[in-house]
Amino acid sequence: MTRFATKYGPWALVAGASEGLGAELARQVAARGLHVALVARGAEALELLATKLRDEFSVSVRTLAIDLAAPDVAASIATRLADVEVGLVIYNAAYAPSGEFLALAAEEHLRSLAVNAAAPVSLIHHFGRAMAARGRGGVILLSSLAAFQGSPYLATYGATKAFNLALAEALWFELRPHGVDVLACCPGATRTPNFLRVSPGGAPGQLEPEAVVADALAKLGRGPFTVAGVFNRWASFAMRRLLPRRVAVSIMGREGRRLLGPQGRPKPPE
Repeated sequence: MTRFATKYGPWALVAGASEGLGAELARQVAARGLHVALVARGAEALELLATKLRDEFSVSVRTLAIDLAAPDVAASIATRLADVEVGLVIYNAAYAPSGEFLALAAEEHLRSLAVNAAAPVSLIHHFGRAMAARGRGGVILLSSLAAFQGSPYLATYGATKAFNLALAEALWFELRPHGVDVLACCPGATRTPNFLRVSPGGAPGQLEPEAVVADALAKLGRGPFTVAGVFNRWASFAMRRLLPRRVAVSIMGREGRRLLGPQGRPKPPE
């Protein structure tokens, strides 16, 4: 068994695993010898991925077709995984309502809060307690470059990603003495199916999912957050440290406006 599997195994929970970064996260942790519990709403996509992981890596895989916005999501997942030891929680799921804040229904913003913030808090609280008691484990939260400043036309999504970043940084400090590593991964443009659907022309500094995931897994245990890719690290540094905050927010607003579709809704981010 590899050091990674010893530290973070025997099971990993990957929320938002049906495609893109979530599917690649599941693949790479399975390649390191962990059994995987896949969580998302789409049962068919989860089963297809589960078959691939079992065939390629000879690991056990469970699929949990669950709506992560449900108020009892942590209890539901915990019940279905009560007989296994989860040593790694990876939260990749996100709901990103896009458009002018007041033009969107309040229910869309509240769903974003439920999926992007409430669900990871409840899952980390449940599984983190067991990890801390064992003295080992890990948590990876998928944040975003949108976490570092307000993101007009993606206001609630950006705010939840800032929440994920701040939560991961705080828990990185709190849980280290208990042997639990916590990391926020902040990817930029990544060539996932969703990204290619909405941005077929690509974007500066875009990365393959394999590179983003490899960076996150390599950085787990080495610091509170990581920004994948040299271009993204420089862009993040400039936005956070070199530009006045109002300028950084204005840049994000102009980019959001540029991406407005014919119905006045920006394309959703990764």
